[in-house]
Amino acid sequence: MGWFSSSNSSETPNPTSRKDRQRCWDSRDAYFACLDSANVVKPGDEGNACAESKKVYEQNCAKSWIDYFNKRRVLAEQQQGVLTQAKTQAETARR
Repeated sequence: MGWFSSSNSSETPNPTSRKDRQRCWDSRDAYFACLDSANVVKPGDEGNACAESKKVYEQNCAKSWIDYFNKRRVLAEQQQGVLTQAKTQAETARR
């Protein structure tokens, strides 16, 4: 992949193109949906379960975007766990 390489391939995503950004987001969403169905939180831990959607995701998104999206997914899951725990503690304290 190489957004900033010197090749002018028509398949190289252009981060300034709305169409290419949308394609990246769509492939990310499909990959993350596959991870959800496989009960996997951290991208890369799914083995071969989501190989095809991961390949498309990596083809359509810049490496820096992939790193950001993957870290954001893990962080969101961690935050959800903390929020659930806080809610449970608050409900227990009210009783």
